[in-house]
Amino acid sequence: MQVEIVFAGFGGQGVLLAGKVLAEVGMKMGKEVVWLPSYGPEMRGGTANCTVIISDEPIASPIISHPRDIVVMNRPSLEKFSRAQRPGGMAIVNTSLINIRPERNDIRVVEVPANEIAIAAGTGRAANMVMLGAYVGATDIVPIDAVFEQVKEEFEKRPKLVPVNVKCIEEGYKIGKQVG
Repeated sequence: MQVEIVFAGFGGQGVLLAGKVLAEVGMKMGKEVVWLPSYGPEMRGGTANCTVIISDEPIASPIISHPRDIVVMNRPSLEKFSRAQRPGGMAIVNTSLINIRPERNDIRVVEVPANEIAIAAGTGRAANMVMLGAYVGATDIVPIDAVFEQVKEEFEKRPKLVPVNVKCIEEGYKIGKQVG
């Protein structure tokens, strides 16, 4: 089985980090993995996205034009990537910044008020972790405990950030589980 996911948003929203955490967990599980970041010339405020591919088989190409799943933090990302999404996929949509639904009825949509959840947990900067948690909850692509461990590793130089990020993942995971 191979799953392709695009994480997308504005630079500074942490989409590259969310994708990297998922990719690292996939590698630790012994899967074939691609993590391919892409961002505009202005890191903060410009567009940013990354492709993550997790597979049981060797991956033929790191470039995908029709991902199965998307995790989108802002409206321009939703508009761009939902059009290319394969039928039967899943869209995790940050309703804090996106006030429309994908104009498709052949994908599953998980609506997540990620910014509000992150702010309630202690920092608006962890909305990306809420979205990652929602994706993992909805798909069970990797074990949630492995995601928690990877977040601890990612923030080992800033351990005080671990609890709030784990809390955000947990809250997103609960939403994803309700839909998944």
